[in-house]
Parts: sequence; C-alpha cells; structure tokens
Amino acid sequence: MDEVELTRIAGTCTRDDCPTVYRTDRGTLAVQGDHLKGHRTPEGEAVVEIPEELLREAVRALGW
Repeated sequence: MDEVELTRIAGTCTRDDCPTVYRTDRGTLAVQGDHLKGHRTPEGEAVVEIPEELLREAVRALGW
C-alpha cells in the first residue's frame, strides 16, 4: 500500500503519541489511539480507542 499524507485536524495533545484524528490525502479520515485488545479484526486492520471529545473536536474542525 502506498504511503498516505496525514493532516492533523484534532488531537488531545501536541506530541505524536496521543489520540489524534487526521485527514488523509485520499479523502478519508485516519484515527490514532490505543490498540483495543480483546477484539478480533481482519488481517491488516485494527480497532483503536479514542476519547469521545476527540471526535467532537474533529467534527467541529471539519465544519460538519
């Protein structure tokens, strides 16, 4: 898979290791968060956990 360009639109801190929502150059959103254990996902996918307020912030930033 080709590399994707990420633009930060919402996050809970300024470091690179915090829950964050990004807009991609592919017209999608990408979410960074803590890996959620105990849930099986297909090969190459993951489920991450992020604070609810982070999604609210992302929606505001996107103007939705």
